[in-house]
Amino acid sequence: MFELGMPSSIDTNRVYDCMVIGGGPAGITAGIYASRYGLSTVLITEDLGGQISLADIVENYPGFPEGVSGSDLSARFAEHLKRYDVPVLYDRVTQLGTITECTYYNIPCVFEAQTLGGEIVKARTVIVATGASPRKLNVPGEAEFTGKGVSYCATCDGHFFVGKTVLTVGGGDTALQEALYLKKIGVRPIIVHRRNEFRAQRYLQRKVETEGIERIMNHVVVEIRGDNRVRSVVLENVSTHERREIEVDGVFVFIGVSPNTSFLADMGVLDQRGYVVVDREMKTSVQGLFAAGDVTGGLRQVSAAVGEGAMAATSAHLYLENMDRQIMS
Repeated sequence: MFELGMPSSIDTNRVYDCMVIGGGPAGITAGIYASRYGLSTVLITEDLGGQISLADIVENYPGFPEGVSGSDLSARFAEHLKRYDVPVLYDRVTQLGTITECTYYNIPCVFEAQTLGGEIVKARTVIVATGASPRKLNVPGEAEFTGKGVSYCATCDGHFFVGKTVLTVGGGDTALQEALYLKKIGVRPIIVHRRNEFRAQRYLQRKVETEGIERIMNHVVVEIRGDNRVRSVVLENVSTHERREIEVDGVFVFIGVSPNTSFLADMGVLDQRGYVVVDREMKTSVQGLFAAGDVTGGLRQVSAAVGEGAMAATSAHLYLENMDRQIMS
């Protein structure tokens, strides 16, 4: 297993044609396509696979009619990338900027990424595919009991709660899918949602009903309590503000995600929610900077991420071709 900042074959004295930041489906696809276009490519990521590697089963990715586990699918993606000998730096980008003294026709010609491990990597184009991370409840007890009963991944931690009762928080596709997975492995999930109806797809709602999973609607979690582990949660009715405490052994939070874009704060390409703003060709307002996948705030599906990664790499290739023509003329 690679660790953050682990040495790699990255040449920090070189200016690469394309730097891909992120190792999920979008980033891996972008790396594959950029390499196939003949671009010297480097990929920076904390790990290969992304959030999809945590999924129990993926049932809607073409080519796998019987479904495929998230870990297997991400492993196949990573193996595909390795065929193209794209060097990978296992690290986290903390800041991205441009080398302002290097310009052609008022276009920045080199981007510079600084990493947590102290590396500086340069490239003529950048594709951001850093995805998004689970959103927190931000209630008393959540931070204290994270890893002690509070989790954001049923596939990772569900087996610790077999035969026990847990609360799952959220009403979208992920929340219901994870509750169904927990029920399947022998956990008793109780779903709590702040609205009076779920946002998840209808077929998931029907499966939850068929499985007889308990639901508590119009309630929010206001506190998580315990000793050395989670023992109970305090729920509040959003209409009456009446509170009640119920005993549970764990809390699984599935209330959405936040984009991993803090390193782009000075680039002027983020919307109010922190997502990267792109056009149909995955271009940002900064020439030479592209983005793909969950980080753009679009459809958070593997198939969408793969398509956007391919488009971003294609746009980077065309951008470099055009820049080189201007330089040569």
